Amino acid sequence: MTKILALDPGDKHVGTALSDSMQFFAHPYETVSADKLIEFLTKIINQEKLDTIVIGYPKTLKNTESQQTLKIKVLYDQLVATFPQIKFVLWDERLTSKSAAKYVNSRDKVDKLRAHSIAAAIILETYLDHLRFLSEA
Repeated sequence: MTKILALDPGDKHVGTALSDSMQFFAHPYETVSADKLIEFLTKIINQEKLDTIVIGYPKTLKNTESQQTLKIKVLYDQLVATFPQIKFVLWDERLTSKSAAKYVNSRDKVDKLRAHSIAAAIILETYLDHLRFLSEA
């Protein structure tokens, strides 16, 4: 098995998380500047031999699309065009940022940045749980 990367995209920063090679665990990886995402992905795709990237897809609590949802669709299309060898998966990320905020000190700038990668780990964890469920069915 190969590792899976997850992204929690925001307007300024993108949180990332990486699974282990057995796809059991999701680990916060790093938070990158949104304008450096392509450069970061180029490096990590080659470094980790990735074939799947999960992108947090922000639907509203009413299961509708928001402005941020539309931005993620544009990002998704851009990434698919830039990295055609990678399988990109849009994955529901509702409430992950709120969950991640519980693990950081909101007054600490470095900790606030880390919240993005924690949110990405939560997204990845739910995706890995889904994969395990499918393999057991």
